[in-house]
Amino acid sequence: MDTPPASGSDSDSDDSLVTDRELQEAFSRGLLKPGLNVVLEGPKKAANDVTGLKQCLAEFKRDLDWVERLDVTLSPVPEAGGSQSTPQDKDQRAVNPEDDFQREMSFYRQAQAAVLSVLPRLHQLKVPTRRPTDYFAEMAKSDQQMQKIRQKLQTKQVAMEKSEKAKQLRALRKYGKKVQAEVLQKRQQEKKHMMNAIKKYQKGFSDKLDFLEGDQNPVAQGTKEKAKGQQMKKGPSAKRRYKNQKFGFGGKKKGSKWNTRESYDDVSSFRAKKAHGKGPKKPGKKGLNKRPGKRTREKMKSRAR
Repeated sequence: MDTPPASGSDSDSDDSLVTDRELQEAFSRGLLKPGLNVVLEGPKKAANDVTGLKQCLAEFKRDLDWVERLDVTLSPVPEAGGSQSTPQDKDQRAVNPEDDFQREMSFYRQAQAAVLSVLPRLHQLKVPTRRPTDYFAEMAKSDQQMQKIRQKLQTKQVAMEKSEKAKQLRALRKYGKKVQAEVLQKRQQEKKHMMNAIKKYQKGFSDKLDFLEGDQNPVAQGTKEKAKGQQMKKGPSAKRRYKNQKFGFGGKKKGSKWNTRESYDDVSSFRAKKAHGKGPKKPGKKGLNKRPGKRTREKMKSRAR
């Protein structure tokens, strides 16, 4: 059983027939020349078939209510603060199609005018213009696609939170290191100040033990020590007093052998035998050989040779 030819093949054959006829006519008129192109003498005239266009419009035109069509044709809303515009002003204020801002603003004002005109009519016809609160619209994307987008957004949010936490940790570490360095430096300064105070105390430059109290400002302690040093300069120095405390005070040395009236009159310690060499001699010294001198020993060595 033979199948009927397709509609596409029929149209192709008709087009080819029309093309062949046009070629034959052009050949009979002598318009064809060597080559594949057909040279036309003048511009092609466009056919303005007004009757056919009206007939086509009447065929697909439908007589429907305005609610079904919702078509409206209005001019744009006048600009804010502007008065009623005349046709001349409209011509002067024509929108430049090359200017994006003017073109978009004209679309916006025209849509605004349409909304202001259509809303009252829809309210008169009792047509709802607002979406109900419990309205659920069908999504263009599937649930699986939306789940993927949700997971991607959650992953991105988690990554951002981790990055923010890492930044905060880095900032805290820097601040902690700074505070730790300041504390260590403060401790070193306090230790240095205490060692200096101990050395001063050991050497006798200071006789106070304020540095053992701790938690004192080194600057304040330094000022106190300076004030105490100025007060102590009136008497003996701290070093002298420290040595006197450690070794004792030996008394006055200069002029200690000078006679006084009391010492001159006191003869209780005088011994005549001891003073004139008539006292008892120490035993054991008689009969001891005295060592000859150096020169005598050298002479004795030379003689022995």
